[in-house]
Amino acid sequence: QVQLLESGGGLVQAGESLRLSCAASGSISSIAAVAWYRQAPGKQRELVAAVTSGGATRYAASVQGRFTISRNNAENTGYLQMNSLKPEDTAVYYCNAAIRTRAFRPADDYWGQGTQVTVSS
Repeated sequence: QVQLLESGGGLVQAGESLRLSCAASGSISSIAAVAWYRQAPGKQRELVAAVTSGGATRYAASVQGRFTISRNNAENTGYLQMNSLKPEDTAVYYCNAAIRTRAFRPADDYWGQGTQVTVSS
């Protein structure tokens, strides 16, 4: 059984920074991709950032230049560094990972439980 555990959310003021972590545990052969999504009240869940196993990244236009996604393959952990936070970044942030539990098998999709990020003006 694979689990994703997020941490690092909280309440900050506009302009401040937060770093989210996503630790994967369980029977893991490899992690193909790691992504962060967010969902604000009354809105659909949206992709914030993603990173492949090779290190290629992509970002939502709204966070480009402010957020940085990274991963530590040896520790099965993903990160989202969020700088210059704005009130519109307020949302529940979810970690998503495509994980192979056995070599040469297709990766399955896993989600964390979510962590609240609140940015006050």
